[in-house]
Amino acid sequence: MERRRAWRNVVGRVNDLFPQESVEICADAPLAARMRPRTLDEYCGQEHLLGPGKLLRRAIEADRISSLILFGPPGTGKTTLAQVIAGATASPFERLSGVESNVADIRRVIAKAASRRNSGGRTILFVDEIHRFNKAQQDVLLPEVENGRIRLIGATTQNPFFSINSALISRSQVFELQPHSESELLVLIERALSDVERGMGRMNIHISADAAAFLAKLSDGDARKCLNALEIAALTSPPTKEGRIHIDFATAQESIQKKAVVYDGTGDAHYDTISAFIKSIRGSDPDAAIYWLAKMLHAGEEVRFITRRLVICASEDIGLADSNALLVAQAAAQAVEFIGLPEANLLLAHATLYLATAPKSNSATVAIGKASEEVREGRTLAVPEHLRDGHYAGSERLGHGKGYLYSHDFEGSYVPQAYLPEGRHFYTPNENGLEKRIKERLEHRRALFELTKKEGARKS
Repeated sequence: MERRRAWRNVVGRVNDLFPQESVEICADAPLAARMRPRTLDEYCGQEHLLGPGKLLRRAIEADRISSLILFGPPGTGKTTLAQVIAGATASPFERLSGVESNVADIRRVIAKAASRRNSGGRTILFVDEIHRFNKAQQDVLLPEVENGRIRLIGATTQNPFFSINSALISRSQVFELQPHSESELLVLIERALSDVERGMGRMNIHISADAAAFLAKLSDGDARKCLNALEIAALTSPPTKEGRIHIDFATAQESIQKKAVVYDGTGDAHYDTISAFIKSIRGSDPDAAIYWLAKMLHAGEEVRFITRRLVICASEDIGLADSNALLVAQAAAQAVEFIGLPEANLLLAHATLYLATAPKSNSATVAIGKASEEVREGRTLAVPEHLRDGHYAGSERLGHGKGYLYSHDFEGSYVPQAYLPEGRHFYTPNENGLEKRIKERLEHRRALFELTKKEGARKS
């Protein structure tokens, strides 16, 4: 009770963040909300955007903000940055939620902005979760952003190039916020423990170095998660007789939830992670490949999506260098269907490591690409007479099949003859894995064919 009463005495207030209203931060608000930076100097992280001399910092300090789209994972400071901009600008500030607001709310804000514009004021409109706006809602904003009646600041966890209208993107500057580093989260922990006004500076808290490092690491770059875990640890730890609260490693472990990987199954993380997975297999790095597989499985990626990509990779990147790769990938795809998770993880790991360590060849990919381009853009080649079907009545009168040499009648089941009306090569084997033997065999047969053509030319 004493700790709770001390806690309630910590009353934070965000002053002048919103020119149109004063925003109270309740004493019972989460620590992360109370500790939001109020100025650029308090803001921690995003040095690539807000470091000395960086474009965004200069624009904020000069009050020359245009429309902005801020995107990044949760807890990286998107909303906080919008509030800092609001505090640093002389413009009226309006806020909408992409989840709760509708077209009527947007039009109401636009009407207020138009009225202010007539008297020289230029409204900043902050839209949290802007990716939740549908196309119609985004289209309502478009002309207002274009004519400069409002300056839009949109915050989103989604890649805006996937989720926001291209016309709105083209009229805005897009800034990507990165997850906080562990060192930055340690700074935020120290601030929260020492801040008497808004943090826990009155509570006589000590946190061990390994506990602080654990919270910073398991928060995965999310400042909100880190501070909320710190708050839980502080509020649930009994004080000593001297009134000191000690947060040790075990307490830190209990206070933070299971690490939640930032992963949207239909968005940026989905495509970026599968891209890293396939490129790691292609690059023959089994350690990287198995890590990206583990990340996808931890985040709940659809298993069929992973197996489809493995089957494709087996032919696209390994191909004839090791044709068993396709068999392994296909077997894994079928096996996971009746094994199910979590044991299916083993099958996926088996297939991933086989493909990552197999010799590589993209000759099949290149060959079908060249042949497809020839069909699409080149002259359509007619089937040679000797290769046409000669099994129906009248085919002999047409000369179909005449002169065809049956390969199995010859030594090695091979005889030089033309299978295209012109000598064109689409398949070029490399010397990796089993394809080296294919290359030797193919070069020998192509040389025999060329020799046969020369002899036939001399006889004619």
